[in-house]
Amino acid sequence: MSLYFRQLVAGRDFGANVPGCAQMANLVYLIGDSDTRECVIVDPAWAVDELVDVAEADGMKIVGALATHYHPDHVGGSMFGFTLEGASRLVARAGCKLHCHDLEAEGIRKVTGLSTTDLVTHASGEKVSVGKIEVEWLHTPGHTPGSSCFRVGDALVAGDTLFLQGCGRVDLPGGDPDQMYYTLTQRLATLPGDMTLWPGHSYGGKQATLDEVRRTNPYMQVKDLATWRRSR
Repeated sequence: MSLYFRQLVAGRDFGANVPGCAQMANLVYLIGDSDTRECVIVDPAWAVDELVDVAEADGMKIVGALATHYHPDHVGGSMFGFTLEGASRLVARAGCKLHCHDLEAEGIRKVTGLSTTDLVTHASGEKVSVGKIEVEWLHTPGHTPGSSCFRVGDALVAGDTLFLQGCGRVDLPGGDPDQMYYTLTQRLATLPGDMTLWPGHSYGGKQATLDEVRRTNPYMQVKDLATWRRSR
């Protein structure tokens, strides 16, 4: 398989001179086909022109973006008193579409200013093709109603659904503790343990197998919903 997969670390690979970028510890991903030289970018929010430059330096053309959820540190918008150009800048520069879950579209339009025609919406189980590479959409609500993970081969790009240590907050608008519990214990439970988790923030690390995360992440070890509710 001609998979092109690259993890980019905020403050190191991009955004070194952007206020707040390194502190947020975002991780951005380029996924594509090394034969066709096409790729998509996951969660472009910070220093978008630098992200595009990285892809182009690898000889890759960005043909789309995937959003795990609508929060500004993942798609752009106003946050902590400053504005991230985010996906709106990417759409303008690359002339591509932003792909998102149906339930995230309204939030993304509000925070980014993108129009309906700039977005392509998806449901769980659908696939986005980049050359011969297929990226499967997995709906994993809890952090937001339409929070999503992306499965490509033996990789799971998880956004703010799951980190090596912890999971996405459920106390923000649209968060749902019960849905997060079901996501962690049921929706993600069927995935093989040798899959590699690639999170949206480097909280506790930048990658690990799901077996390791299940063994070391306390949020993956809660036995029942009542206990989970008390812990949240």
